Amino acid sequence: MDAATSARVSDSLRESVPTTLSERAGHPALPNLDLLLDALKTALADPREHRLFQSGKLPGLFRSRYGPPAEAALYAIKEGLVETVRTEAKGRLIVEWVRVTPKGVGFVHDHDSPKAVLSDLKQLIGETRGGIPLWMADVRTEITKLSTQFEERSREMTARLDDLARRVDAALRRIDTAPKLADPVAKLVPWGETALEYLDRRSAAGAGGPCSLGELFHLIRQTVPAITVPEFHAGLRRLHDTRAIRLSGSSAPAGLRADPEYAMLVGAELCSFVSR
Repeated sequence: MDAATSARVSDSLRESVPTTLSERAGHPALPNLDLLLDALKTALADPREHRLFQSGKLPGLFRSRYGPPAEAALYAIKEGLVETVRTEAKGRLIVEWVRVTPKGVGFVHDHDSPKAVLSDLKQLIGETRGGIPLWMADVRTEITKLSTQFEERSREMTARLDDLARRVDAALRRIDTAPKLADPVAKLVPWGETALEYLDRRSAAGAGGPCSLGELFHLIRQTVPAITVPEFHAGLRRLHDTRAIRLSGSSAPAGLRADPEYAMLVGAELCSFVSR
């Protein structure tokens, strides 16, 4: 996206969201987390481009250009969780088309990771323990009124604990199944486990379709800045030969863009995508 388009997108968002002290400093405050996670998961589930905002009956990641949805969209853009692929000008309205970045994948994973799940569980335990004395005092003085509230609260807590229990089980399974490579392969491809972990995190976050080789290359280059495309291809070939990954050229969903400059031949097939 060129500088002029970037400026128009930022101006469009700023018109919808009141300026706060944190935004004046260039660091928007974390908005409604549920809105942000729902939007990122929606984008990950369908890897094609998405409208940033809903437009009439046309779907978008965020339902409104105003209020909490607009604040969440501004945060996603400024923090690099999504990137603008293209824009459409319809009169004074700018329609932004975006897709999730690797940083967005990490954001979804980190906020739904074992640590986050267990932190929620610890908070729930503390809230429940601290509320017991007050609850008992209220029951003694307002037994009739609180009988109904008690039943409703019990149902809500049970549902929340059941949900947290499922998330803890899933988190523990992810910990137990952390990707590992055999020593000979790990020495030949030192960034191999990083690649496998990213593919697993991407899948757990709800990403639809395989990962493009370009996306994985840029992720690996964050930890191995000096890596070249031929070295990247050689490592992928070793991981493919040991069946740690699967390279493919035609298994991507319709509409998913390939990166021709990162494609590689495997046998007679020109491969642009990788999956576990």
